[in-house]
Amino acid sequence: MTRPLAFTNARLVDPASGYDGPGAVIVTEGVIADVTRAPGLGSLSPDVEVIDLGGALLIPGLIDIRVKTGEPGSEPKETLKSAALAAAAGGVTTIVVQPDTHPVMDEPAVVDFILRRARDIELVKVFPAGAATKGCEGQRMAEIGLMHEAGCLYVTDADRPIVDSKVLRRVLSYAKAFGVPVSHRPADPWLSAGAVASEGEFAARMGLPSVPAIAERIMLERDLALVELTGAPLIVDQVTTAAALESLKRGIARGLPVTATTSINHLSFNEIDIGDYRTFCKLDPPLRSEDDRQAVIDAVASGLIQVVVSAHAPAPAEDKRLPYDEAAPGAVGLQTLLAALLGFHHEGRIPLIDLIRTVTIAPADLLGLAAGRIAKGAPADLVVCDLDAPIVIDADKLVSKSKNSPFDGRRLQGKVLRTLVDGRTVYSA
Repeated sequence: MTRPLAFTNARLVDPASGYDGPGAVIVTEGVIADVTRAPGLGSLSPDVEVIDLGGALLIPGLIDIRVKTGEPGSEPKETLKSAALAAAAGGVTTIVVQPDTHPVMDEPAVVDFILRRARDIELVKVFPAGAATKGCEGQRMAEIGLMHEAGCLYVTDADRPIVDSKVLRRVLSYAKAFGVPVSHRPADPWLSAGAVASEGEFAARMGLPSVPAIAERIMLERDLALVELTGAPLIVDQVTTAAALESLKRGIARGLPVTATTSINHLSFNEIDIGDYRTFCKLDPPLRSEDDRQAVIDAVASGLIQVVVSAHAPAPAEDKRLPYDEAAPGAVGLQTLLAALLGFHHEGRIPLIDLIRTVTIAPADLLGLAAGRIAKGAPADLVVCDLDAPIVIDADKLVSKSKNSPFDGRRLQGKVLRTLVDGRTVYSA
C-alpha cells in the first residue's frame, strides 16, 4: 500500500462539475478520498504525504479513445508498453486501442489478449475497440456481442469505411441491442480512392492525387440516415471539413444519438503544412484547408464536436521516408495531445475547462467509464501540469517507438509534471 497523497494549492479544473479554481485533493487506496475548493485541506494525519503544487494545474487524466499500436503483429511500430509509456508522459491515463492489428481484433480471444497485456504492463488503463466486421473488411459482421462481454468499449473498422449500407445497418442494429456504440469513418470510398491530399489549388500545384471535401459529407449523410433508421448510437470518427459539420449539426438537431470526434492534428495543421512533401504531415483523413480547420475549431468551441483524439498512428522511419504518394499515413500523438490542446486556451480561442472536457468527461460519459472527473470516490487518475511552461517538441526524444510527429520542432506551452493512475505515479518529470 502506498501512503495517502494530498495535493494542495492547485488550480483545479474539473469539467464534470464545471469548476475551475483553487483546490486540493486527497488520494487514498487508488481513489479520490476528498476534494476541497480551497488551496488547503486543514489538519492532516502525519502519514499523509503533502505535495504543494504551487498553483500548477490539476486535471483529470486524459482519455484518448482512438489509439493505434502495433501489438499484436507489428511490434516494431509500437508495443502496448511503449504506447502506455508515451501516454503516461503526455498525461493520458486511459487509451482505447484500434482493432486493425494482426490478427484483427474481431473475436473475444484477441480482446482478452489486449486486456491481459495491459494488466501485466500496469501503467495506464488500456481498453480495446472491437472490429465491426470480420477482418475489418466490411463484409461480414464480427462477434460484437461476445467481444462486448470480453471487454471492448465500442466497435469500428478503424480507417476503413463500411461501404455496404446493408452491412452497416446490421452492425448498427446488432450493436444497439448490446448498448455498444459504433464508430465509423465518413469517407466516400470512390472519391477517396488513391487520394493523399485534400482537393484544391495546393494539391494541384503539388501534383498530389486528392479527395474533395464533399466525400466526407456524402458518407456522413448516409450514416446519419442509417442512425435514423436504426436508432443506434454512432461515433463519427474524425470530422475534418466544414461541409460535414453542416450535416452533423442537422442530424443532432433532429435528436439523433450521434457524437463527433476530431483529431488534434486537424485542429492544429492545415494542408499547407505538407510543405515540401513532408510525409510526417501525411494523415488519413488528409489535412484540410485553413477554412475547414477554423470551422472545426469553432465546432469544438461550440460543443458540436464533443471529443478530441490524438489519432495516434505510429509508423517507423522506413514507412515514412518515402515519396509522398508511397509513405504510410498517420502520426504519433499521445505525448503531444495535451500541450497541443492547451494552445487553443493560450490563444484565447476556447476556454480551458471546455478544452479539458473534450478529453476527460466527454469521452468517459460516451463510453461509460468511471474516470474523467475529480470527485470523491472517483478513480485517482490525475494529471499535474505547468500550464505556462514552454516546450519544444523534439520527435527523436518522444517515448513512442515510432517518431512520426507533425509537431516536430513546434513550440508549445504546457508541460506534464506528474501522471497518476489509480493513485500510482506512472510518470514524473
